[in-house]
Amino acid sequence: MTVDYNHLAPDYREEAMLPAHERIRRIQAERWISYPRAEVILNRLNELLHYPQRDRMPCLLLYASTGMGKTKILRKFRREHPDAFDDKAGVQRMPVVALQMPPEPDEKSFYTQLLASLKAPVRCSMNVHQMRHVVRELLTYIGTQMLIVDEVHALLASTYRQQRILLNTLRYLANELRIPLICAGTADARIALTTDPQLADRFEAFELPAWQNDEAFLRLLASFQAVFPLREKSDLTAAGSRRLLLDRTEGVTVRIVRLLEALAVDAVRTGKEKIDKESLEDSRLSPQLLSMMGHLENSAAP
Repeated sequence: MTVDYNHLAPDYREEAMLPAHERIRRIQAERWISYPRAEVILNRLNELLHYPQRDRMPCLLLYASTGMGKTKILRKFRREHPDAFDDKAGVQRMPVVALQMPPEPDEKSFYTQLLASLKAPVRCSMNVHQMRHVVRELLTYIGTQMLIVDEVHALLASTYRQQRILLNTLRYLANELRIPLICAGTADARIALTTDPQLADRFEAFELPAWQNDEAFLRLLASFQAVFPLREKSDLTAAGSRRLLLDRTEGVTVRIVRLLEALAVDAVRTGKEKIDKESLEDSRLSPQLLSMMGHLENSAAP
C-alpha cells in the first residue's frame, strides 16, 4: 500500500516512512525556517555587505528579547558567506567576521575574542596597542567586508569608562577598515549604543518583536507542519491552535520551536502522528520547562 503523505512538503515525504527513532532525530535536528521579518533582515545584511566603501559606513543594530532568534539569523547569514581560500593570493578570505561581546568586557578581552574569531594566536604578553594593530592588519589582509558583534548589551556590565572605551573601539574599527558594523543584543543593546551619539547616528535599528496571531505566524506554523515527518496532518494553523500556542509561549520563538518539537516527538512515540488542539492543551510539556532543560536560543530558533 502506497501512502503519499501529501500534507508534507515534497522534500519531506520520504522521511515520514522512516522508523520512529529516525523520525525523532529528524524532528530534533537543527533547521532553518524562513519568515518575512528574517528575510528583510537578511536582505539588508546582504546590501550592507556589498555597500561601497565610504568614510562613514552604515551600520545595523538587531535587537530583541532573549529567545527571539536574532543569533540564528546572524548564523544563517554567516553560513551564506563562508570563508574561502583565495588560490591566486594564497590567502584565506573571511568576508564576514563574527564574535560575541565578552560577558565582562574591556578592550583587551574584546580584542582577544576578536583574534580568537580570526583563529589567530594570542600571546599573553601582548598589550592592547599590539592587539589593535594585529587586528587591523589581519582584517585588512583577509578581506573582511563586515564585522558582526553579538551580545552587545554586555557592554552595560562594564564600568562607564570601559563602556566609552569599547564604543570608541567599535567606532575605530568601522572607521579604520571602512566596513559596516552589525551589532545584536537585547533592548539594552540599543541603550548601550545610543550613549555614543556618533555611533547612534550610524545604526539602522531592526527589532524582532514577539509573535502575534497574524499572517506571518500562520505561515510559520504551516512551515513546521509541512516539515515535521508525522504521518497524519497536524492542526497547527487552526485559529484555536494558534491562540493556544501563543498563550503557552508568550510569542517567544525559542519556546514555540521547543514546544512544537516536543509535541511532534510525543506524537511519534504515542502513535498519534499529529499535533492538534488536544496536544497543545496537554500540560505535561511546557516551553518554560524545556528551556530549563538546557535548550538554548542559539540552537532553537528558526
